[in-house]
Amino acid sequence: MLSFIPAPSPNFNERRAPPDMLVLHYTGMESGQAALARLCDPEAQVSAHYLVEEDGRIFHLVPEERRAWHAGRGVWRGETDCNAASIGVEIVNPGHEFGYRAFPDAQVAAVIELIGDIRERWTIPDNRIIAHSDLAPERKEDPGELFPWKRLAEAGHGLWFEPAAERIKALGGLLQKGDEGIGVVVLRAGLHRLGYGLKPGGDYDAETETAVRAFQRHWRPGRIDGVADGETRARLVGLLQLASVESVTGVLD
Repeated sequence: MLSFIPAPSPNFNERRAPPDMLVLHYTGMESGQAALARLCDPEAQVSAHYLVEEDGRIFHLVPEERRAWHAGRGVWRGETDCNAASIGVEIVNPGHEFGYRAFPDAQVAAVIELIGDIRERWTIPDNRIIAHSDLAPERKEDPGELFPWKRLAEAGHGLWFEPAAERIKALGGLLQKGDEGIGVVVLRAGLHRLGYGLKPGGDYDAETETAVRAFQRHWRPGRIDGVADGETRARLVGLLQLASVESVTGVLD
């Protein structure tokens, strides 16, 4: 059974419905202690439900039944008030500004166990376990490309797909900023269907590039440049197939 360290934050309000989304963040501060202090500071007006230290300790800040203030402005799968719909988990890491580094095994194991514990209480589909950067790609990078999303998915939490070489080759060359045509339309439609806030249709503009970069941080960490190569698009197609199977299974269950 998980053990939590109480660290009550005053920064929350009422939910309008039970949570059905889980958002992972990194703290992006120089120490976990500083991050915890900020998340509990009423003047900061930010919080999360949990904070996971690098040594695996888990601090409980806000009751899951309440709306913590962790996500801010953003959208995922049509939800525009992600704070109201989600449980937020802050993962201690200095982030890109203060010396981004790999997440220790003890910390990742604690995050996995915590997510499993949360999902025993709430119905949270795999396609709604996301990064902060997924719902706000224009302003956030966390928890970033070093977070082991594949390991999380192998433990049963979240989506992951690795396409075969033939599938990558079949999708051809690059799509990038300034491009037009059916390939770009299909790409934007796929990103929208997965959950990103950009609308279907249009050209490969700055918004598309930003969404592709966020997608890559989560599902194609070997390439984070906003250019949709064959592997990026093959991973997107595979993830959409997994999400569709999950949706059908959810209805049947």
